[in-house]
Amino acid sequence: MAQSTVQNIFLVGPMGAGKTTIGRQLADLLRWEFVDSDHEIEARTGADIPWIFDIEGEAGFRLREEQVIDALTQRRHIVLATGGGAVTREQNRRHLHDRGTVIYLETPVERQLERTARDHNRPLLRTPDPRARLTELLSQRDPLYREVAHHIMPTERGSAREVAWHILQALGMR
Repeated sequence: MAQSTVQNIFLVGPMGAGKTTIGRQLADLLRWEFVDSDHEIEARTGADIPWIFDIEGEAGFRLREEQVIDALTQRRHIVLATGGGAVTREQNRRHLHDRGTVIYLETPVERQLERTARDHNRPLLRTPDPRARLTELLSQRDPLYREVAHHIMPTERGSAREVAWHILQALGMR
């Protein structure tokens, strides 16, 4: 894939996959804008994700997320890090797949646990057994990540910068 054919790069994957960290690296390497859909939702609402979940529930949050993803995927030359559950809505999958190149950052549950252990901004992990919850979410969402992805990139291939380079190589952009 030549550089001129890649208009946007959209990162999908479970929480703790490194979408934001790797996304920032990709945007830096490409000199493109980086956007995190969760941060965009917080900026637009003036409320953090846990508060939105508490007040509107997951359904309310997913509706807001769908609106933000629709708007963001219409931009050009952005690297977008999506929330882990963005793929649960068919319209999000369609917009992501049709409006950019989707990379599934494949990450084992063990790594997700390491990366999310001290993060209190994850409403779906407010549970006595985060491992079981992450395992359940991955089993539900992995087929959706695979469905929407143009490329699957394991995150166990080095640092965030190295994974970003692997992505660019897979896209024929380096």
